[in-house]
Amino acid sequence: MRVVSILLSIIILNCQYFTIFASQRNDNPAVKNIILLIGDGMGTSQMYAGLTANNGSLNIERCTYVGLCQTYSANNYITDSAAAGTAIACGVKTNNGTIGMDTNNTPVKSILQYAVENGLSTGIVVSCDVTHATPASFIAHQPKRSMVEEIAEDFLKTDFTVLIGGGRKNFEDRSDKVNLTDRLKKKGYEVVYNMNSIKESNAEKLVAFLADVHLAAYPKRGEALPESVGKAIDILKNNEKGFFLMVEGSLIDSEGHRNNTEGIINEVLDFDRAVKVALDYAETDPHTLIIITADHETGGMGLNGGNVVKGEVKAEFTTKGHTAVPVPIYTFGAGAQKFTGIYQNTDIFHKCLTLFGFDK
Repeated sequence: MRVVSILLSIIILNCQYFTIFASQRNDNPAVKNIILLIGDGMGTSQMYAGLTANNGSLNIERCTYVGLCQTYSANNYITDSAAAGTAIACGVKTNNGTIGMDTNNTPVKSILQYAVENGLSTGIVVSCDVTHATPASFIAHQPKRSMVEEIAEDFLKTDFTVLIGGGRKNFEDRSDKVNLTDRLKKKGYEVVYNMNSIKESNAEKLVAFLADVHLAAYPKRGEALPESVGKAIDILKNNEKGFFLMVEGSLIDSEGHRNNTEGIINEVLDFDRAVKVALDYAETDPHTLIIITADHETGGMGLNGGNVVKGEVKAEFTTKGHTAVPVPIYTFGAGAQKFTGIYQNTDIFHKCLTLFGFDK
């Protein structure tokens, strides 16, 4: 009995030691940086079509946790990008067509704007017009997504760090003849218009307009999206307090509206290369969280046949619009475990707010 008692004491002491040791390990590092990547219109079928065409591999697979988001808006079972973008960016359900406002058209602050107020660097990188619904939801407050010139003016009201995408027209060729680019320059931004200038820039605050409206579909636009993500991270990571970066693979949605299987695959694979840039950075910085999701699914895409070895995909579609199916959310890095389960798209905002430690 004495031997048993001694053995039990040793086991208890060892358990206490390992408990203390485990508590001292940095298994749950604080979140300083969040990179949120949104594949516009990218449901599970679009993702798996890209994976199949790429012979069974995507960078998204490197994510360690997966969840599902419900996407319905305040006034419609099928959301549009404005309401979905606002839900993700601002944490509220709103009506279709509304940007950064609740159902009473009261402005609501986005996670990007909270990050700015708390001293973090912030960025938006997209392959569409920067005044389009999803990027607009992170910085603008307008009752109608069609108010693109008013949305452009809202970009002057938040001290973001990096903005890369299309949309030059709404800043420089406006109905009111006001050149908002001049105002951006006065606020300390370098403004450029092509990828070479982006790569060569040493600016601390950068705006790049790569198209008058949306960028060209892949492959015509080249590696603009992943290369722009890399540049944005290089600028944002210089802030010791951290950063928030929103990236959108915008044209997955456009090809979905066209029911264009090849176009969807091209856009998903381009988005996945942007995902690689983000994941590669997160692997070097334990305080970085990667979130990959969609605002909604587009096209009702079904995979009715294919071959992973040959990279063949056979798809059919139920609509040229959006659908109501939940969209996947994939996470990697610090705080990634907080995003499992089935929940509302608005919860993404609240989870990010909590992980950053911001007070609402």
